Amino acid sequence: MGASIQHYIKSFFLWELVKGMQVTGRHLFARKITVQYPEEKTPKSPRFRGLHALRRYPNGEERCIACKLCEAVCPALAITIESEERDDGTRRTTRYEIDLFKCIYCGFCEEACPVDSIVETDIHEFHFENRGENIITKEQLLAIGDKYENQIAAARQQDARYR
Repeated sequence: MGASIQHYIKSFFLWELVKGMQVTGRHLFARKITVQYPEEKTPKSPRFRGLHALRRYPNGEERCIACKLCEAVCPALAITIESEERDDGTRRTTRYEIDLFKCIYCGFCEEACPVDSIVETDIHEFHFENRGENIITKEQLLAIGDKYENQIAAARQQDARYR
């Protein structure tokens, strides 16, 4: 019987509302932690994995040897590779595509690559406007690799120090 009277008094004086307003009042004048993106940027983890890129050797030849290990290890089945043998007996990819909607950015492709061809950069500011742009082709991956090679090489050198 005492519990029902107590409940009636709490509901009459809107006790839950008063407790909620206390929480609001406590945080009303506290320091704000909102980040004004894109003018302000928060620090990224050194382990962050973003947009993919295919790298080339210093002589300009693409590194990918079409071993298809990245395709085999991808848990999301986001990588599609087709290859053919060249005149000199080596294999190279004719088609290398990554579906970024399927990709879970786990980094397994990067770890499986024996020649350090496929890498995940620290680029996180990318978007798609039209259907089909989520599938990145070999040419686009190579262009990303060419554009950001200095950053990628510096990050690889930094990572080698910690291994």
